[in-house]
Amino acid sequence: MRVGHKKASVLAQREVRITNKLGLHARPAAQFVKRVRSFRSEICVVKSGKRYSASSLIDVLRANLDCGSTAILEAHGVDADDALDELEQLLAKFHEQETD
Repeated sequence: MRVGHKKASVLAQREVRITNKLGLHARPAAQFVKRVRSFRSEICVVKSGKRYSASSLIDVLRANLDCGSTAILEAHGVDADDALDELEQLLAKFHEQETD
């Protein structure tokens, strides 16, 4: 009996807090989605028990990521950890841009 060698994919999760005053409104949400689409991993946002595709602008907006809210970013794929690192930094950058 031969056992197949299946390449393991990575599942990574990270809790994030939205800190910019206006939340993830249209412009930052579009930048967020654009960055999500640059990764090979499948990425989603989980908020209040509901899952939203992070590669869909409509889904990201429907998640109502207002200032102060928390959500879980989940990435499943070969670059999952890198994706979450960059996305977390991007969310922090939105807050910094707002305070400049």
